[in-house]
Amino acid sequence: MQNNSLLAQLELVYPKLSKSHKRVADFILNNYEKAAYYTAARLGATVDVSESTVVRIATVFGYDGYPEFIEALQEDIKDRLSSLQRMEVASVTMMDEDVLTKVLTADKKAISTTLKNISREDFEGAAEALNKSKKIYILGVRSAAPLANFIKFYFDMVYDNVILVNTDSEAEMFEKLFKITENDLCLAISFPRYSKQVINVLKFVYEKGIKIIAITDSKLSSPLASYATYVLEAKSNMASFIDSLVAPLSVINALIVAGSLKRKDKVLTNFSELENVWRKHNVYELYEVNGDE
Repeated sequence: MQNNSLLAQLELVYPKLSKSHKRVADFILNNYEKAAYYTAARLGATVDVSESTVVRIATVFGYDGYPEFIEALQEDIKDRLSSLQRMEVASVTMMDEDVLTKVLTADKKAISTTLKNISREDFEGAAEALNKSKKIYILGVRSAAPLANFIKFYFDMVYDNVILVNTDSEAEMFEKLFKITENDLCLAISFPRYSKQVINVLKFVYEKGIKIIAITDSKLSSPLASYATYVLEAKSNMASFIDSLVAPLSVINALIVAGSLKRKDKVLTNFSELENVWRKHNVYELYEVNGDE
């Protein structure tokens, strides 16, 4: 039951619920963007039932307790919320709170959850596939575009032929990817709310038989996962209207390091040449160390 949409399950079992549980269910179904961030006490007070009544509804759906139930609801609705609804949620969850502590604590938890859930087999497979690919296409738009640019910057130091596809134009995406071959690889990044352009282009790449690495939030619910050869599952948080992509960036860091270790000699040669270029053209500020104070 927990693998299905919680809202769909609520609607399905609604006729069998008790009167008090129906009041809870009504509020969740009609105000899911608020209910997903209410405590059991606040939800109970809102619909005029006891806190214990709210907690018991979680057991109806097979959860150990209310925290697990509400976390599942948050996962269920995260790709449904508009930016306006996200801002409204933030006004509820972060009012009179230490915002810095709350956001950084959530990011810390996201990294911990990612480390627990990510497939080591998929990670190793992705690193090996990158190492063997002739060309690497990186696909990431909108809030994922900075991640795509970050990957491109460092992949250029590790691999020979890296192509960034970060335009918002679907036509331009197809134009950049139509020459992709079975010797190449596509690395796609998208999180709720998922980009339709990325999904459409990924389907095109998948139908050409190309290996795909997807960096996304869930193997079960992300539309990218169904096309991917390797899924690197990374927890994404919703901080107000902002997509917090700290955990995905950590996974990307690990992927870059893994790739560089597989090409250690090549990377050392590249950096030796780059250091000479950077020094010659004063790319970075240089500090001389001496004993004078």
